[in-house]
Amino acid sequence: MGESEVLNVEAGGGVFERLMQRHRKQAYHVAYRMTGNHADAEDLLQEAFVRAFRFFENYRRDLPFEKWLFRIMTNLFVDGVRKKNKMRVTSLDAPLTNGSESNLYLDIPDARTEPERVTLHEELDEQIQNALAALPVDFRRTVILADIEQLSYEEISKLTGCTIGTVRSRLHRGRKLLRARLEGFTLR
Repeated sequence: MGESEVLNVEAGGGVFERLMQRHRKQAYHVAYRMTGNHADAEDLLQEAFVRAFRFFENYRRDLPFEKWLFRIMTNLFVDGVRKKNKMRVTSLDAPLTNGSESNLYLDIPDARTEPERVTLHEELDEQIQNALAALPVDFRRTVILADIEQLSYEEISKLTGCTIGTVRSRLHRGRKLLRARLEGFTLR
């Protein structure tokens, strides 16, 4: 039974909750790739679900829920980027200033095993996130939707509101910029 059939059969408040649970993990991955960190991804995801819930009566039941949700998330992300000129980054090594002469440092426990492997993975993830973050928003969104979420050109076109030719162009240019930014990075 397809998603639209489920929506037509079910008539109750639990429809939105079931859809949210079904698509939460994939939506989180998209949000993480857009924002570049866990906290912002959770915030974006929460805001997208709140907005989706508020406007759920406007959702066309014949269309896939995930596409509608990704569109909401994308719009929220772009709005957030417009509001912030630059993302603020806090160094984990820098002291936190509290107005007094004594400095406080973040104390983050490390309970992971195989530190070398974890470090290499983190370095790679950081390099990819930095390269993605450096892309213009339209290129980043297109690369994420195509290469991470595996959406077709047509689906991306509908989500972003641009032609398939523009999607292809943005994808090509975004990938080219990513390759250039990751060119010097090698795993040891």
